[in-house]
Amino acid sequence: MTEEKVELHRGLRDVYIDRTTSSFIDGNIGKLLYRGYNIDDLAENASFEETIYLLLYGKLPNRAELDEFDAVLKANRRLPGEIIDIIKLTKNAHPMDVLRTAISALATFDPEVDDNSKEATLRKGVRLTAQAPTIVASHARIREGKDPVTPNESLSHAGNFLYMLSGELPEPEDVRLIDKDFVLHAEHGVNASSFGARVAASTQADLHCAVATGVSVLKGPSHGGAAEEVMKMALDIGNEENAESYVRDMLSRRERVMGFGHRVYKAVDPRANHLRPDAKALGERKGQPKWFSILQTVSEVMEPYARRGICENVDFWSGSIYYLLDIPDDLFISIFTMGRIPGWTSQVVEQFENNILLRPRLQYTGPMDLEYTSIDERE
Repeated sequence: MTEEKVELHRGLRDVYIDRTTSSFIDGNIGKLLYRGYNIDDLAENASFEETIYLLLYGKLPNRAELDEFDAVLKANRRLPGEIIDIIKLTKNAHPMDVLRTAISALATFDPEVDDNSKEATLRKGVRLTAQAPTIVASHARIREGKDPVTPNESLSHAGNFLYMLSGELPEPEDVRLIDKDFVLHAEHGVNASSFGARVAASTQADLHCAVATGVSVLKGPSHGGAAEEVMKMALDIGNEENAESYVRDMLSRRERVMGFGHRVYKAVDPRANHLRPDAKALGERKGQPKWFSILQTVSEVMEPYARRGICENVDFWSGSIYYLLDIPDDLFISIFTMGRIPGWTSQVVEQFENNILLRPRLQYTGPMDLEYTSIDERE
């Protein structure tokens, strides 16, 4: 029997699986749009609440719409007591494992869990977007032996997360940084976690299943874990004087420098452009400018690789921002997740609206038609 001749697309690179109106990426020039709006405009002008509304409902809200939507978000921040109990039982696990488990458990308490209509899926997406920060912050405190902080309905989505994490009202500048970070992470095409969410949705599983799948996929260091790895590298470097030799040694060993390169972008990730000046300003404000200096030196050493399309991505600067805000490093991926839930919801809605089971194939290259032998005859 002759081997079937097929064209392989390893990693599904540049394979289009469907149409979308959620986001557009031009990796050659570093352009990103949400629902037609440039990320440059959204990052500098729109709140995360506005961005959630845009992704879920396809337009920017007016003042009345935003106020109503914000009230719904705030009203859904609290967790059932049973979810807090689950967090306590799993407190020693990685924050992403706790988040995934809590999201799965929340399905039990959602009256619309089995309703995959557009309207119900959007409502569930709003609830999960509101609840995720409470899960992450509650776990962070419980594992430190502290009581969870009750959500503060006078604060924005980003401000409330920082408040629940520390128990103290955050500085407005810090709130704006996390708010912008959420905006920058909200949606990004059919990346690995979004594809995972779509695969789950293609089976007609519910949104909680799809989001839990997205969380599981995002946890992997090749997807969501780069910000944590970049900051570990900076800490290992220690000071600016060590940065150049450290990176050149990595390159000589053909090791990957985290925070550089992207499967789609061949130019600088536009999201990184917004975080670079923020990382510098935050370091100066916190009296710790060395972290920016270290990362800037790393970036300069990597400059020649930009010609090959290996440029800074969003994770390169976000880790230092989280670190300077005293956020534990194993929460970095969870912050990414909190920002991405609206994007996953938007894509799940699209999958449901024109659904087809996502079922790619594998080319078999193993032996054929082997003769079965009984166990007593095997060597």
